[in-house]
Amino acid sequence: MSAICKGARLTPRLLKLTPAANGAGQTRNLNLLEYQSKGLLQDYGVTVQKFRMATNQEEAASIPGEFPCAEYVIKAQVLAGGRGKGHFDNGFKGGVHLTKDPSKVPGLCTSMIGHRLITKQTPPAGIPVSKVMVAEAIDITRETYFCILLDREYNGPVIVASPDGGVDIEEVAEKTPERIMKIPVDIKIGVTDEMATQVAEFLGFKGELVPQCAQQIKNLYKVFLDVDCVQLEINPLAETPQGMVYTADAKLGFDDNASFRQRSIFDMEDTTESEPREVEAAKHNLNYVQMDGNIGCLVNGAGLAMATMDIIKLYGGEPANFLDVGGNVQEEQVKEAFRIITEDDKVKAILVNVFGGIVNCATIANGIVNACKSIDLKVPLVVRLEGTNVDAAKKILAESDVKIASASDLDDAARKAVGMLA
Repeated sequence: MSAICKGARLTPRLLKLTPAANGAGQTRNLNLLEYQSKGLLQDYGVTVQKFRMATNQEEAASIPGEFPCAEYVIKAQVLAGGRGKGHFDNGFKGGVHLTKDPSKVPGLCTSMIGHRLITKQTPPAGIPVSKVMVAEAIDITRETYFCILLDREYNGPVIVASPDGGVDIEEVAEKTPERIMKIPVDIKIGVTDEMATQVAEFLGFKGELVPQCAQQIKNLYKVFLDVDCVQLEINPLAETPQGMVYTADAKLGFDDNASFRQRSIFDMEDTTESEPREVEAAKHNLNYVQMDGNIGCLVNGAGLAMATMDIIKLYGGEPANFLDVGGNVQEEQVKEAFRIITEDDKVKAILVNVFGGIVNCATIANGIVNACKSIDLKVPLVVRLEGTNVDAAKKILAESDVKIASASDLDDAARKAVGMLA
C-alpha cells in the first residue's frame, strides 16, 4: 500500500475535545501546507519522506535528476482533503499521483500547477494550485492515527491515538470508541518515556518498533510545544515493511496569539486559497469574513458582530460581511475597514454598530468621517454609537458634511439599514 494521503481529519466535537483555538471570535488559526509541515517536523528529527517542491515547469523537470527514487508520489499542495479523488479545471484527474517513471514527473506536476483543483472540500470553482510536492513513495504495511491538541476540558495538551489510521477518525470514534485513546499531558512534565511507550503499544507497534515509535511521539510533542501548536495531527503514522515508523501525512494548526513568538512560521502562511479581502484586513489587524449579503457591517467585538448580523436578518436584510475592528482600534484602521467593505460591489448600505467600552467613540467617529471623505462613499451609511465619549462622537458626525443616518439603538440601526435598500 503506497503513502497516498487519505485526507481524514480530526473533528474535536466528535471526539468530545475542544481545542482552545475554536473559542474566541478574534482567533485566526494558521494552517501550513503539507510540505511546510513536513519540513518543520524534519527539523525536529521526525521521520518523514524525502521530498522536493515544484512551482513551475523548470523546477518540475529538474526534480527526477536531483532526487532519484524507486517511486514518486506527486501531490497538489492545497488546504483541502480529498485531493486524490479531485479533478482540475483543465480536465486533469486527481491531485495525487504515483509513478515509477521519472520522465512522467514533470508532466504530472505541470498538469496541476496553475490550475484549480476541485474536491468535496473546496468551493465549487476549486482552489488554485501554485505548488506541487514530489516525494519518495513509501510502502505502508499498517496505518495508525496520532494527534496532540489543546483541550479546555483538561486545561492543556491531550494525546489522541488510534490503531485505525488512514481512515475517517470521526467514524472510528463513533463506531468503535474503544479504539481511541486519550491521554492528558501535564504541561510541566511533558511526554514521559512511559507515556510514549504506552501510546506506541496501544497503536499496535511491536518489538523494536515500540521504542522507535515512542521516540517519534516525544519528538512530535517537542514540536507541538516549541512552535505553539494548537493541533498537530498525523494521519497516518505509518509502519513500513523495512521496519520504520513514518509520519506520512501531517497537519499542524497554530493560534495567531503565538505569531509574535513564531514569526518565521507565520511568515510561511500561504494565502492563495484565502479571500483577498480577508487577507488584506488581517494586515491591518482587522477580523473580516466575507459573506453573501448586501449590508456591510463594521462593529467592535465578535459578540456584537454576531448580534448585528442576526438583527439585520431579522428585519429581512442580509449581512455582506463580519468585520470586527476590536477594542484598540485607531482612526487609520477604521478608514481601512471602510475601504475593504466598499470594495465589495454587492454592498448597498453600511451599518456601523460600536459600543465604546475600551474603544473611544470619538476615535470611531473621526475615522468614519475621514474614511467617507477619502473613499468618496456612495452607499447609505447608518451609525449607532454608544459608550465612552459618545456625545463628542455624535457632535463630530453631526458637524461633518458627510451624509450619515444616526440610530438610537441597534434595533433602530438595523431597521434603517434594511429600509435604505427598499
